[in-house]
Parts: sequence; structure tokens; C-alpha cells
Amino acid sequence: MASDSQMSFWDHLDALREVLIRIAIVVLVLAVSSFIVMPWVFDNVIMAPCSGSFPTYLFFDKVAKALGLGAELSTAPSFKIDIVSVELTSQLFVHMSASFWMAFMIGFPVIIYQLWGFVAPALYENERRNTVKAFIFGNVMFYLGVVVAYFIVFPLAVRFLAEYNLSSAIRPIVSLDSYMDNFFMLLIMMGAVFELPLLAWLLGRIGLLKRSFFKTYRRHAIVALLILAALITPTGDPFTLFLVFAPIYALWEMSARLVPVASDDDDDDL
Repeated sequence: MASDSQMSFWDHLDALREVLIRIAIVVLVLAVSSFIVMPWVFDNVIMAPCSGSFPTYLFFDKVAKALGLGAELSTAPSFKIDIVSVELTSQLFVHMSASFWMAFMIGFPVIIYQLWGFVAPALYENERRNTVKAFIFGNVMFYLGVVVAYFIVFPLAVRFLAEYNLSSAIRPIVSLDSYMDNFFMLLIMMGAVFELPLLAWLLGRIGLLKRSFFKTYRRHAIVALLILAALITPTGDPFTLFLVFAPIYALWEMSARLVPVASDDDDDDL
């Protein structure tokens, strides 16, 4: 073990406090920087899915015309979501909270690296090498999940909910707070979901998960993931359903192949 194994509880507590202070400083600096550029980010990135010119909608239009699906899949160029600020303080608080969440997503690798620096001295050398690979892989997967959420999951959810019509007497207007809550929730949630292969690898390393689990429950997983994809994109067309189902199922298969082969695993063939 590392030499700091002789550190007392209070020494470890002081070390953790220093790590948390460094993380807070990083997040604060990034949040201030994000606050400054947030008006541009808000107009060109966050609000982009509210317009029919968003790349995902344009792609749907091309696919709809090529497959002859018409309005079932197509999003008209005139598609637009009206966002309103209901509370007097909403825009200020949204500006601040959006800056914080943007700082968290940008600084995610630094935050994880600082936490890694705290636990690394307690690991063996071979464990450190494996964890470095896991650190890089985890960061890549987190940002991949954010990209999938921004270009696929969130636009599909926004399009469906904005076009859902309970009564012709109701004019669909979305509040700023509601839009922002859903935006960052989906991005962070998908970023976390894309960490599942890393979690499977870690559970496999400590012996809590075997490869045979994935083969045994593959059919169950397909049904469950299809239901999950349908809940995320209840539009009815199979193409949209596949766009959401495919990356989620790919995570399942990736998780299966990242679990180390155990000597007592009687069924390692996936």
C-alpha cells in the first residue's frame, strides 16, 4: 500500500477538505466564465432545439422525405417553441443556475481527477494503472452521453411535448424554468447513464457481476430498453424509437464485454 496508509483520520479529513476546496475553486472560476458567455450560449446552444432549423429536425425532414413518411416524422421548418419568463426573478436565477451546470459539465474531468488524486495513494500500482484507463474512458462516455442527449433525446422529447395537444383551446407556451430544468436534467442524466459500462467493469473487477448475467437477461433487457425508449420518445414512429433505443442497447452490449472473464463463470460466450 502507499505510504500515506499511516495517516490518521484527521489527516485524511484535511486532505479531503483541500480537494473539495480545489474543486469549489475550479467550479467557481468556470461558473463565472460561463456566466459571462451565457447569453450567447443560451441563444445559440440551449435554445437551438426550440427552432425547426435545429440539425436534428432537419435530419428528420430529409429522412421523412426519403422514406415517404410525411408529417409523421417530419418537423416543419416553421416549428417553434415559445418560451416565457413567468416569475420576475426567473431570468436571473436561470442565468446563474445554467452557468453552474455548464461549469460542472466542462469541469467534470477536473472534478473527477481531483477526487482520484485523493484516493489514488491508497491503491496498489496495478490498480492505479487500471484506474487511469477507467478515468479516460469514463470522461469520454460522459461527454458522449451529453451529446446523445442534446442531439437526440432532448429534441425528440421537446418536439413531442410541444406538439402534444390536449385541447385546441390550449395554446402551448413553455415556461423558462420548466424548459431549463428538463434541459439540464436530461443532459446530466444521459451523461450518468453512459457511465454504466464503467460501472459494469468496476463491479466485474470486484466480483459482483459476471458476463453470464448479460447473456441470461439479454432478452429481458431488450424489452425493458424498448419500453424505456418508448417512454422517452412516445411519437409512435419506429425510426425515432430506434434512434433512442440503439445507443442505450449499445451501452448494454458494451457493459457485457467490459466485464472481466471470471474463472468460475460457466458461460462467457456472449
